[in-house]
Amino acid sequence: MATLHVERTGGLAGFGGARARIRSHGQVDLTTLSAADRTAVDALFHGPAAAEAAGAADGFRFRLTRATPAGTETVVSPEAAVPTAVAACVKDEFV
Repeated sequence: MATLHVERTGGLAGFGGARARIRSHGQVDLTTLSAADRTAVDALFHGPAAAEAAGAADGFRFRLTRATPAGTETVVSPEAAVPTAVAACVKDEFV
């Protein structure tokens, strides 16, 4: 099972910061995503243009982490570049 770990940070309230009281995270099995969504996720890891696209000043950013044969890969991407099915796995919890 290939798992994508997802963490949402930022926004107007600064979710996910060092002093935040709300953590937004989740995970999704990559094999359950559509081919288009898997391609979009792969593009985020291999295409710096998508990962570095400008987001809104107070917009959310997503930290995506996956394990590969070469090791763990992590990329941070603006909300608009993340497929809806991936963003939907994120749940908020109080810490």
